[in-house]
Amino acid sequence: MAKKKYLIITFGCQMNKADSERIERIMQVFGYQKTSDEKEADFFIINACSVRQSAIDRVYSKIKDLKNKNKKAKIILTGCILKKDRENFLKDKNVDFIFSINSLKNWQEFIKEKRRYFWQEKDIKDCKYLEIEPEYSNNFSALIPISFGCNNFCTYCAVPYTRGKLILRDWRKIVKEAEKLVNLGFKEIWLLGQNVNDYNFKIKGNKIPDKFKKIIKNKVIDFATLLAIINDIKGDFWIRFTSPHPENFSEKLIKKIAKSQKITPYLNLPLQSGDDEILRRMNRHYKAKDYEKLVQKIRFYFKKYRKGIEKDPSLSTDIIVGFPGESEKQFQNTVKLFKKIKFDMAYIAKYSQRPGTIASKFKDDVLSQEKERRYKILQDLLNKIAKERNKRFLNKKVEVLVEEVKKENNFFWCYGKTRHFKSLKFKSNENLQGKIVNVKIIKADSFGLLGKLL
Repeated sequence: MAKKKYLIITFGCQMNKADSERIERIMQVFGYQKTSDEKEADFFIINACSVRQSAIDRVYSKIKDLKNKNKKAKIILTGCILKKDRENFLKDKNVDFIFSINSLKNWQEFIKEKRRYFWQEKDIKDCKYLEIEPEYSNNFSALIPISFGCNNFCTYCAVPYTRGKLILRDWRKIVKEAEKLVNLGFKEIWLLGQNVNDYNFKIKGNKIPDKFKKIIKNKVIDFATLLAIINDIKGDFWIRFTSPHPENFSEKLIKKIAKSQKITPYLNLPLQSGDDEILRRMNRHYKAKDYEKLVQKIRFYFKKYRKGIEKDPSLSTDIIVGFPGESEKQFQNTVKLFKKIKFDMAYIAKYSQRPGTIASKFKDDVLSQEKERRYKILQDLLNKIAKERNKRFLNKKVEVLVEEVKKENNFFWCYGKTRHFKSLKFKSNENLQGKIVNVKIIKADSFGLLGKLL
């Protein structure tokens, strides 16, 4: 009897991608076979995201498209989905099952029982599904979740309502996974959490292995300590993490990052707004000046402890335009700070109301065309600043991790990321996927670099 086949479609952030790697493994454990052909799949697993309405709209569009191509296939919906969105999906006859990601081990049982819906509404006390060994999407870059959920309750954000309150993964399991991956030859480790720098694991009893006693103080492993432990793993690899919160970004953490050479010179530090009143209404517990001082500290310590091009780290951010009540003056405060910080990259979103969040009670009073105008202003500004920032790499030698390769005639186009998380492409006579190589930068655009292999 032929095995039933599945295909996973992932929306959302890197945490969702990490979840899809665990879905991949558990489906194989259940005896299903992976396929990339939409027409032959028996199950479509859609790992969805309720962060913005536009993301949910794309899910609806994808469901319709999949059913048009393959009417016999069953559709399983999972991921970060708000209650109201789940209720709406239940009304859609094209959706066969809706399961929470933390019930992953029980999916086969639910499918056999033809149980259409199962969602753990209460805050879970653990994140045991994270202990499912993932089916890593490649053999050179890995995603390692260190926590699940979030306690910050930013008024616009769906995460506390889709993933629950913050749960910390045991530090020993995180380190063990990182050690295993480095021993297997992985070149890049991503530590993931909705707010990674909220990690603060308290050790019970005297269960600290001797090799860690010099690093771990007071039986507490905060994020800086966790980074120190992983940085000490022997091997040639890069460490990245996402996403931190500006509020809890301590000087101790900044120093640890700047001093740890395996940690790449790239930070995503979500700003959301450059106006203090909007930040207050977003429940972001810092002011624009606090954020600016934090960036100054980060740049100061990188300049102090790093060498060459790494003295100037890349900084990306997240911005929401058109938040309820945002005036033109408040938006211009964001523009001013944006110009002052000079971000290398920014993920700019037009505010969309998410049901169940605190901000959904606010009047969404910024017109859609005004949101679009503000979005374009910041996007145009980003294009200009990013291109200027990228020029600092011209004629410089950089390391790049090759992520993708496309053959063309008798050579290969290699695409990858530098340590500064810059997208880069270059020609090669051989397939270099998964390797870290040296490249000289010969051209710089706003969102990409062109290099020559050295």
